[in-house]
Amino acid sequence: MQLDDLYRRVIMDHYKKPRNRGTFDADVVTIDLNNPTCGDRISLQLQVNDGIVEAARYTGEGCSISMSSASMMTEAVKGKTLEQALELADRFSAMVKGEDVTFEEYEDIEALSGVCKFPARIKCATLAWNALRKGIEEPS
Repeated sequence: MQLDDLYRRVIMDHYKKPRNRGTFDADVVTIDLNNPTCGDRISLQLQVNDGIVEAARYTGEGCSISMSSASMMTEAVKGKTLEQALELADRFSAMVKGEDVTFEEYEDIEALSGVCKFPARIKCATLAWNALRKGIEEPS
């Protein structure tokens, strides 16, 4: 199996069987973002306690790239400090812009590395990560 095929399967798995899709009833930080270029939208909720992301959930609509990215991101940030979550967001942004970045701790994210070949899709891939950054840097 080619690496591109494997990556496609990982992306479609997260799209068809999203992780952490839904909302919390508890007091959480909620961030709503959209990509006006294509219509993708996300509502991200973060449960943060003592500077640790205890849980993350999302709802929204969009292409397989944006929704898969949201699923992967919510998995990756659980249990991370806010600083670690921001560092993951920075690394993700660098990866989808073509920089050589790996995610040993959460390999599924690397399935989105090919997005750098399609500049119009970078905003799709980074939508959830930008919501994460906004939620940490400008909590409501």
